[in-house]
Amino acid sequence: MKKWQQGIRPWLIKYLALPSDIVLELPRITIIGQLHVYIENHKGLATYSETELKLKANKGFIHITGSSFVLKMMLPEEILLEGTIEEVKFVPE
Repeated sequence: MKKWQQGIRPWLIKYLALPSDIVLELPRITIIGQLHVYIENHKGLATYSETELKLKANKGFIHITGSSFVLKMMLPEEILLEGTIEEVKFVPE
């Protein structure tokens, strides 16, 4: 079944013009300057402190470092982080 899903997903993206981030369950990260990070389609909070945020993603983790972090909004699959953003990286499992 999993092999069938992997074969159908590229077809859905190409022929039905469905967004690849939704079909492939990829996170969407929007960074506004060095002040805001908005992340959609994450799988949950792993670590949070004033200098670090680590979110679970479909195939790894999203790791954000910086300072003065404040969670402005947190929904089941969306998060808005404010502070001084120094680095955003994806860490595979």
